[in-house]
Amino acid sequence: MVGGLLSLGGGFIMGPLFLEIGILPQVSNATSTFIITFSSSMSAVEFYLLKQFPIPYGKVIKALGRTYLIIFILAFTTLGSTVSLGRVGIANMVKQIEPKEYIGFERKCSQGSILSP
Repeated sequence: MVGGLLSLGGGFIMGPLFLEIGILPQVSNATSTFIITFSSSMSAVEFYLLKQFPIPYGKVIKALGRTYLIIFILAFTTLGSTVSLGRVGIANMVKQIEPKEYIGFERKCSQGSILSP
């Protein structure tokens, strides 16, 4: 209930909760995705009914006559997040490699395997 009030219910709270109670990961993922989609759709409907859309982006783009602006905004946002996430991931990996810390890679064939010589 608290997750729903804070808009955290779909993926942040319900996904791990489903996994913790023993639901299969595929079912947990699908259910969490449905909850997120339903929650955001209902929020959009609520904003529409209350006439509370913050900025009429479509009207601004149409008035300027430059429909490519939205594409550039989305492309640069995606590019920026990709670069920043890559930098953070590499920095975290370097922090783990320097002290020779275990970073999660294992051999595919264990010593007791049938296929290993």
